[in-house]
Amino acid sequence: MEDILSVVDLIIAPIYLVLFFFIANNIRSRNIENNSSYRYYVPGLMVKMVGAIAICLVYVYYYGGGDTLIYHRDCVSVAKLFLKNPWQALRFTFLPLDAEMFYSFDSETGWLFYSYDAKTMVVDRMNWFLALVSFNSFIGQTMLLAFICYYSIWRLYQMFLIEFPTLQREFAIAILFMPSVVFWGSGLLKDSMTFAAVAAFTASFHHLLKIRTHTLRNIIYIIISSYILILIKPYIFFAVLPGSILWLVGYQLSKVTNPLVKSTIAPLLIALSVLSGYLMLRLMGETLGEYSVTNVLDKAYVTNQDLKQEYYQGAAFDIGDFDPTVQGILGKIPAAITAALFRPYLWEAYNAGMIMSSVENFVLLMITIYLVFKMRVYYLFLLMFRHHILFFSVFFSLFFSFSVGLTTSNFGSMVRYKIPAIPFFVASLFIIHHTFLQLEKEKAKENNAPTD
Repeated sequence: MEDILSVVDLIIAPIYLVLFFFIANNIRSRNIENNSSYRYYVPGLMVKMVGAIAICLVYVYYYGGGDTLIYHRDCVSVAKLFLKNPWQALRFTFLPLDAEMFYSFDSETGWLFYSYDAKTMVVDRMNWFLALVSFNSFIGQTMLLAFICYYSIWRLYQMFLIEFPTLQREFAIAILFMPSVVFWGSGLLKDSMTFAAVAAFTASFHHLLKIRTHTLRNIIYIIISSYILILIKPYIFFAVLPGSILWLVGYQLSKVTNPLVKSTIAPLLIALSVLSGYLMLRLMGETLGEYSVTNVLDKAYVTNQDLKQEYYQGAAFDIGDFDPTVQGILGKIPAAITAALFRPYLWEAYNAGMIMSSVENFVLLMITIYLVFKMRVYYLFLLMFRHHILFFSVFFSLFFSFSVGLTTSNFGSMVRYKIPAIPFFVASLFIIHHTFLQLEKEKAKENNAPTD
């Protein structure tokens, strides 16, 4: 791995850091007067840059290898191919890999490691140009990807503030500064791209529902982000789609003022939305492949059995056996969600990375327990239905956590896979606490109101 980092990295990393700082500072200066939340723009980006550099150094000097290094090597090979044969590099970007394209690579360019995996090769196809413009710098390419992804993440932050403008600091913590998300969501990895895609999808969907400006741009963002999710990690799209449909239905129902009409059409709209989502996933079965509706239960079962194998050693965790049926999988909802959101526990951590993750998980667990006892389950459900964005955030974070907890075989993978859920889950906790305090204040005012 010693040849991964070079003098180019030492030169380009500080140049990019300074360049991105000035770009971010300029954006902050242009917007801070009208939007005070932009005080977090520069710190958020700089933390992400630190995360990008940190994950590069950790993979090189701590792990001594890993998928992000292989992605970079593949991207460098395609960048070299572009300088040698631009047409074949462009074909690689937009067309399926064929024999002519494969044999365009040679000892001069290097060969593709991930040519056998179509989903993994998407990362190569979308990022090789970043290697080219970074002079094949590993750190430089990673920082560029993190910079690009930050745009979507900032839009997600702004989306939450549109609904709850007083929670600037709380949402900054949830979306911009969560340690595990900053680290795992800033590398040259699938996780960085899928988290940015979820952020882009959600922010654009909200914009179309509530703001209704730049319609064409937001539709394009939704199409591109959906395409990225389906190509790289279809199960994330599984979590986003039904939550979005229910969000849309809830928003349309909120416009109905007649209680009788609302109660009459609500069950019908919900049933239609669930049916339409199911039919959409069925129609996309060929694209989703092993994650299609007909295959996903079997995949979850196979993965669960695989985690019990000896080669996982101390990294494996077990949520128990289940049958590959709807009933069998539904019975694992509590265990799977708990595993994804709160494990590894402090006593399950076996290395430095797991210790950091377990501390974050412990804090989230304590806050969650506090809110559950403080408000009781009834109030939690009551608050969820007061705000559509809260309902979506809770639904997505829990549904996605359930998927990850059910189908992920070890802690090392899970701390990466779950990062799209963490910002939504933490933001939901802040919204629930904020809304609960508002209700308490309203009750206090009613109790202290003078009577005739």
